[in-house]
Amino acid sequence: MSQSEITKNYTNLQTFLLVALRIVIGWYFLYEGLVKIINPDWSSFGYLMDSQGTFAGLFHAMAAKANVVAVVDFLNKWGLTFIGLGLMLGVFTQLALFFGILLLVMYYLSHPPLATITYVMPQEGAYLWVNKTLIEIVTMAVLMAFPTGHIIGLDRFFSKWLKKQ
Repeated sequence: MSQSEITKNYTNLQTFLLVALRIVIGWYFLYEGLVKIINPDWSSFGYLMDSQGTFAGLFHAMAAKANVVAVVDFLNKWGLTFIGLGLMLGVFTQLALFFGILLLVMYYLSHPPLATITYVMPQEGAYLWVNKTLIEIVTMAVLMAFPTGHIIGLDRFFSKWLKKQ
């Protein structure tokens, strides 16, 4: 797919906004990952234990075993970091979006925004079904429909390189 084929139906403003959205979400993921990596005391244990709703038993079971918590911590720290880098650099963009959505779905299932649930950990507001996490999931799904890594990103260069092979 050539650059002109990808952007032929987008205005410059649409192209800019799609790429900016991908980069901003990437920064958000990257920062969240790095903060967890540099904090030696960070653990997902409290978040897992605070889980409520239909899937709470699954998340509580994860928290019950130290080795599982260690794996969850590793996947959170490095998953967030690599998803963020992928989105910011536009490299393996579709893969980064897929795993970002998967991670966010786990967060959503762990802490569903229901009126009947009160969490120990502070929430940003009072929500019913739709919260920041769900909005991020839908936003990333929209980005999956647009090849922004092929517009501005390393995916563009990799696809050109692969065509030459």
